[in-house]
This record gives sequence, structure tokens and C-alpha cells, in this order.
Amino acid sequence: MAMEETTYRPSPSDSLGTPPTRDNEDTGWNMTRFILAVLAVLSVSVAIAAQNDHLERRYEIPAQAQFIDQKASNVLPSVPPPSEFNLTSVFIPPGYDLAALKEKPFHVYDDEFYDVIGPNPSLTLIAQSDVDPIFHEAVIWYPPTNESAGNPATGTGLNKSAIIQKISLDEAEAVSAKRNATGEVKVHVVDSNPMVLNPNGAIRYKDTILFAAEGMGAEKPSYLTMMNPREPYNTTVLLNNYYGRQFNSLNDMAINPKNNELYFTDPSYGLLQDFRPPEGLPHQVYRYNDKTGAVTVVADGFRQPNGLVFSPCGSHAYVADTGAQQVFWGINGTFPATIYRFDVANDGTWSNRMTFAHAHAGIPDGIHIDTKGRLYAGVGDGVHVYNTAGTLIGKIFLGQTSANFNFAGEGGMVICAETELFYAKIAATSGAPTGAV
Repeated sequence: MAMEETTYRPSPSDSLGTPPTRDNEDTGWNMTRFILAVLAVLSVSVAIAAQNDHLERRYEIPAQAQFIDQKASNVLPSVPPPSEFNLTSVFIPPGYDLAALKEKPFHVYDDEFYDVIGPNPSLTLIAQSDVDPIFHEAVIWYPPTNESAGNPATGTGLNKSAIIQKISLDEAEAVSAKRNATGEVKVHVVDSNPMVLNPNGAIRYKDTILFAAEGMGAEKPSYLTMMNPREPYNTTVLLNNYYGRQFNSLNDMAINPKNNELYFTDPSYGLLQDFRPPEGLPHQVYRYNDKTGAVTVVADGFRQPNGLVFSPCGSHAYVADTGAQQVFWGINGTFPATIYRFDVANDGTWSNRMTFAHAHAGIPDGIHIDTKGRLYAGVGDGVHVYNTAGTLIGKIFLGQTSANFNFAGEGGMVICAETELFYAKIAATSGAPTGAV
């Protein structure tokens, strides 16, 4: 007997999502399969919706932050010549003005920046000067007293030296909810003894603060000196020569976490500011071994080696070359405003120099790093933040130059901006070693 052929006939309601039917076949199994498929689709939809909801909450823009669409800047209606717009200029993205950019100073260029600033970042103006650029360099946090010290630029020169000042972070923290708290945080002058001559970079070194002093004139050389962070602020010179030759203008320092050796940069900004003689050494990066006293060169070929920092594990070193800023000789946009990265071997030597980032506003002066290896640079419009690939992910926008800044306490950051001093609260914390062993 011939078997009846089983055929598939689409139901008129198939397009509405009801299950198909088959002749001479139990539709129960198909119905079950259909229900399971619908449940699977619903589960995926719910998961996607939940994920999207999570992302929306995760990346909710904080009150003092704003997202900057970089694509909107890729094509501009007009691009001015270098004589009108160069590294001294502040870039204003289309659709913004300077006031709007400063009103919400945490600028998100990439979602990773949310990890940096956290859900409620804040920026507080804590001190201001209408006369001199007194908040300039050498920002350092000293945890035992919970104070931050720095060297203002006032008086840097041949006849008088810059001074050192400090603030209490407890006082800064107490006003961190305000946008303007000038006058509520006391700025104290630190009378170092003997006086640190034109101090620049500074780090914690053992139980002291180590300053890079640029020196004064031809007879008072540049040197590294340790200052007692407590009264009477006595100082002790650690190093003042390279085998009898004067350094040019020692600038910044960092501790290598691989071997606890001290590294420092030596540009010629004393000469460029007319308070040091013509340089007698190449512009180099040095290392100092505290146990043996050995001083060696680890890198050269810079125009002006400036800021210096190591990655948290010490596998990379970063050096900011600020050669584009020639001070009394003006600027040259074809010279470096560049951060270079080096590989660091276990013995402390460097290799494989590569370009990490180029600052588009001003020069990258002071540089610091967080626990995730992200690099922060003081530049012409505030503080720029780069991920480990050298991509700009965000800014703490001031609309003016920040030569230096530093992490201070849990989620705190003290930012020098020449005539203004700021205290920021963010989520990221310092990944740099705090001092030599």
C-alpha cells in the first residue's frame, strides 16, 4: 500500500509568529520548540536591555563633566595658519565656547575616562594670585603630615630664587564640594635652610622631599637636595656635579620601582630664562645609585628632557620633551612637545624609545601615572589623560597652562595653574612609587 506523502503547508498566520503545521504529524513537539525559541529570544532581549541599562548607568555623565565628540572636530569650516593658531592656543571644539568648557571641566573623550573621574568628580579653586604666577612646579604630597608642597615661579632668576609653599590637604578636602574656595585654604611659605635655589621638580625621597634645584648663575651650580618636610626645613645636598662638570638645569625626578634607583632629567631652562650659563653637557636623563653613589647616563637625544615617570611595575619609563618651548627665544611648533616611552630592563637600563603622545595644547611638562598605567600630563589647557596606548581619553580642563600637578591622598589631586591653585577629586589614584628604599 502506498504511503501518503507528508507535505508542509505554511499557515496563513505564520507571518504573525504562530507555529507552522504539518499533516499527519503531532504538532505538540513543534509548539514546544517554538515556545523555547521565543523564550530564548526574549532572554537575549532582556539581557541586551539589561546590559544597555547598565551601560547607561555606568556612563552617566557626572555633573561637572561633559562628553566631547571628537568627530565634530575632524572637519572644520576654516583652519587658521600657524601664525594665528599654534601650541600656545587653546582649542575650542565646535559648538562650545571657553566659558562652557570651564563650567564642566572634566571632558570625556573616551569612555575609559569615566574610570578616571568616577561618578562625582569635582574641581575646586583654592588659591589665587592676581599678580605673579606663583603656582608653577614641583607639586608633591607628603603623607606623614598630609601636606602638599610646590615651588611657585615668582622670582625665578639670577638675583632671587623661587620659593616653596605648602597647603594642608585636610583643609583642601574640607572645601572640595565648592567650586571656589579661595581664602579658605591657607598657603604657607616654607623657609628652606639653606635655601633651595630655584627649585623645580620634587619627589618624596626616603623621609625627605628631594628637590631638583636649577641653581643660580655660573658659580652656584644646579643640584639635587633633600629637604626636611618639617621645621626647621633643613636641606642637605645629595648631588651637584657629573664627574666635576656642572649640570645644566636639573628639572624632574622619579624612582624606578625595579631597583629603587633615582632617575632625573637635565634640560637647559636656566639658560633659556637667563639665570644659568651656556650648558656644558648634552640634554640627558641620568640615574643615581644611592648605595654606591654611581651616576650614569641612560638616555640622550632630547631637545629639552623635562617630566619623568615610570609605569607602576617599572617596565616602562616616560620622558616629556618640551623643546618646542624656548622661553625667551619664543616657540617652535616643529620642535618636540612630545612624551616618549622607553622599555626598562631589570638592570635599570633603557631601550626601544618610541613616541607615546604629542600634546596639542602647549607642552607636556609634569607627567604622572595612575595605578592602571594611564599617564597624566600638565599642558597648555589643563591636565590631559592618556591610556596605555597613548590615546587621549579625557581632560581636566582649566583653559590655562598647568605646568605641574600631582596625586594627593585618596582620589585627590593638587593642580598648579600659574596664578591659580586647584584641588580635584577623582576616582584614580597614583601608581608611582612614593620614595626610594
